[in-house]
Amino acid sequence: MKAVDKHAKIIAAATKVFAKKGFFNARISDIAKEAKVADGTIYLYFNNKIDILLSVFEEEIGAIITHTRKLLDEEQDPRKKLEIFIVKHLTAMKKNKYLAEVIQIELRQTTKLVKEYRNSKFNEYINIIAEIIEQGQKQEFFRQDIMPNLAKRTIFGALDEVSRVWNTSLETHYSVDEASCQIIKLFVSGILIDVESSSP
Repeated sequence: MKAVDKHAKIIAAATKVFAKKGFFNARISDIAKEAKVADGTIYLYFNNKIDILLSVFEEEIGAIITHTRKLLDEEQDPRKKLEIFIVKHLTAMKKNKYLAEVIQIELRQTTKLVKEYRNSKFNEYINIIAEIIEQGQKQEFFRQDIMPNLAKRTIFGALDEVSRVWNTSLETHYSVDEASCQIIKLFVSGILIDVESSSP
């Protein structure tokens, strides 16, 4: 197996193990077993368990950021951009339930080092929402009284909760399209300028 393939296999295995057992309870041997490699092989690619978790965030979230920005660069309308972000995030979380679980659980746990690093990566991710809202305000699509930095956390919080519900099997009957449509209606309509009330 190529080194690149082994690295990717370990990342995928670690994501699954962290999701099922949590960061603190997971062991290197658990990850090795899931990846079907020897324990020592893990250390050829990573220094320790924290290094693996950091790599999960760097590579998995980094890939979502790259793909999302590529899609957004092809769209000029901030309203459509917000829809793209919402659909892309929910699609990614529905596709990779283990990553969604790691985001939800480890977002609130782990060590100070991991939190600081992860917050940097997540800030880059959710700042995309703030950028879209700011663009919409400049183009006079979105209300000026909306605070982008607060709105980004509100919107991401809604997306995170929908992903959590999917993974706890409470309301798994909602499709990505249905969930996206509801969230888009709630947030996009809520931040649009009321044309009638704003006209003289």
